[in-house]
Amino acid sequence: MSENTKVMRAKDVTGALRARTVGPVHTPGDEGHERGRTGIQLMDRHEPDAVVEAATAEDVRAAVTVAAAHGVPVAAQRTGHGHGVGMDEGILVDTRRLSGVRIDPERRTARVEAGATWRDVIEAASPHGLAPLSGSSPDVGVVSYLLGGGLSLLGRRHGYAADHVRSLDLVTPDGKHTRVDERTGPETFWALRGGGSSFGLVTGVEFDLFPVARLYGGGLYLDATDTPDILDLWRRWADDTPEEMTSGVSALRYPDMEGVPDHLRGRPIVQISAAWSGPPERGPALLAPLRSAAPVLMDTLRELPYADSGAVFDDHDDRAGFRGEGLMVRDPGPEALTALLRTVLADRPFMSVVWLRHLGGAMARPPRTPSAVGHRGASHALSALTFTGPDGVDTAGMADLRSEVAGLFADRALGTSSNLSFGPVEAERVRSMYEPATLRRLVELRDRMDPHRRIHTNRPLPPTV
Repeated sequence: MSENTKVMRAKDVTGALRARTVGPVHTPGDEGHERGRTGIQLMDRHEPDAVVEAATAEDVRAAVTVAAAHGVPVAAQRTGHGHGVGMDEGILVDTRRLSGVRIDPERRTARVEAGATWRDVIEAASPHGLAPLSGSSPDVGVVSYLLGGGLSLLGRRHGYAADHVRSLDLVTPDGKHTRVDERTGPETFWALRGGGSSFGLVTGVEFDLFPVARLYGGGLYLDATDTPDILDLWRRWADDTPEEMTSGVSALRYPDMEGVPDHLRGRPIVQISAAWSGPPERGPALLAPLRSAAPVLMDTLRELPYADSGAVFDDHDDRAGFRGEGLMVRDPGPEALTALLRTVLADRPFMSVVWLRHLGGAMARPPRTPSAVGHRGASHALSALTFTGPDGVDTAGMADLRSEVAGLFADRALGTSSNLSFGPVEAERVRSMYEPATLRRLVELRDRMDPHRRIHTNRPLPPTV
């Protein structure tokens, strides 16, 4: 297609959108276009013909309808945490205006719009003594998190967040707006909960809340200089904890630079994060063994309201360029964990962080209503992140580190993690996110619902099984 043809098509698409939407439509060069196409992830930015700031669910439907009529892709984005393959044409729906949250305290449910973040939900639910199955960062978008499965701070106690979705409002690739649940559209309902966004654009979702008002949690920052077995010590401790305990461990070497606290600067650090949702008074005793594992550089463990749950893992949501390898692992052994610590803490010219999250418990059990979440047999989720410098380039050394980390667990990996893979994901890795039968069902449904591949997604299902 010639450049002139592309320009004319983009003009036609923009005109059609402006005639059908309430929210503003932005074209390249506009401030709104730049804001909408860029998220937390600064690599592989979208380059759509137009960005629609959807003000209503009908705006989302209009965007899908216009995309189908003009033969261009369409996608939705809120925060851009899971950004993968960037668009180079088509329509991007910016959902930030659709952030409504409605709590039903008697039914213990929340109904949210497409652009709500977990912070929006937590703030609305907390006054009722209720909590969602949110993850480590409250600034992640609700919809994308649920479509990927959702690893929650309460996950070992209640399961994957996707398992507790009651219904989803969906604009299908042919422009129809429908609500799906286990009775109406059961196959689509199954697929959306853990199977990703290949089946349309979600405009709203209803899910369960749980009576959790407070946690005992936070982090222990330990000096890992002389404790090579510290990751395995955490693993053995975590395996013996009740299901009310969700924990994770990360290993990194803080850079020797301004802005980093003196007691952490340049040090090899293991950060153990824990969220105990049982009786708060039991928390200190359960976590006491970890305080003697290595010299404690900082201790933030305390009783806190669920509204402050983002402090547990203390994720930083600064905009940055990053790549991430995510794996679902079964029973990591002590040798691999010792090698992992040595690999991660080696001095390198770039910032990296590797973390493990303890799974099991309710996440290992089948949900009441089956969903497409894969690899429930995993005992741990592994994520290896590398961060680019000001030039935004993913160097060979960064890719080598991620590959080396993944290679340590090659014989124990069940597959790739959907929620924890950042950057472009090739078809083979998408295949490994699901068991073969699940993948087959997902691909067959995608082919029926979107035969022309109009829905642009960060985790595109392979063309065939």
